[in-house]
Amino acid sequence: MRRPAYLLNLPETDYRSAHALQTAANAGRHAGRLERDLVIMLEHSPVFTLGRRGGRQNLIVSEEVLQARRIEIVPVERGGDITYHGPGQLVVYLVLDLIQAGFTVKAFVEALEAAMVDTAARWGVEAAGNEIQRGAWVGRRKLGSVGITIRRGITFHGLALNVNTDLEPFAWINPCGIQGCTMTSLAREAGRAIDMTEVRAHMAEHVGQQFGLRFDPIDRPSLEAMFRQ
Repeated sequence: MRRPAYLLNLPETDYRSAHALQTAANAGRHAGRLERDLVIMLEHSPVFTLGRRGGRQNLIVSEEVLQARRIEIVPVERGGDITYHGPGQLVVYLVLDLIQAGFTVKAFVEALEAAMVDTAARWGVEAAGNEIQRGAWVGRRKLGSVGITIRRGITFHGLALNVNTDLEPFAWINPCGIQGCTMTSLAREAGRAIDMTEVRAHMAEHVGQQFGLRFDPIDRPSLEAMFRQ
C-alpha cells in the first residue's frame, strides 16, 4: 500500500526561493509539523548551482559573461559539482523520511534515476542510470542529473530532467564536473517539442511508483502554513 504524500506543483521559480522552501520543509518534516513526505515539481529561472564539491574550476566562461546574461551562481549543500537549471527543465525535489520510507541512500538515488528513465520511455527515449556518473543517460549523452542532501534523516534536493531545455548554458561548464560531457534533452532525443504538463504528470506517476507514495496536491500557502504551527 502506498503512503500518502503531498505534491506541490510550482511555476517557474527563483532558485533561492525554492531552496528556502525546501529547507523549511526539511526542518518541518523532522519536527513533525510536516506529517507526510513532500515532492515539489518546478522549473527554475536560469541559474548555475555549485554542489559540495565546488565547481568554479569547471566554469568555462568568465563570471562576467554570466553577469551579462543575468545568470546567478549559487553555492548549495547538495552533493555533486556545478550544474545548470533553467526553463524547460523539470526539477523534482523530494523531502522524504528515509527510515520511514525504508530506503538506503543508494536505493534512493537509484529510484531517482529510474523515475527519469521511466518518464523518458513514455516518449520512446531509451535512457539508463549510471553507477559511476549518477543521472539518466542516453548512450554517452546526459539527459538528467541527480544531487541530494540528507539532513537529520530527511532528504532534500533531488533530480533535474532536461525536457525542452536550452542546452547552450551547459556548454559554458563541465556539467557535474565531467569534462567533455554532452547534455541532451527529451525534445532533442525524441525529435519534437514535449509538453511539460504531460511530463510532470508522468514524472509524478513514476516517482510515486518508485517511492511507494500516493499524492495529494497541495498549494504553497497551505504548505507554508504548516511550518508556522
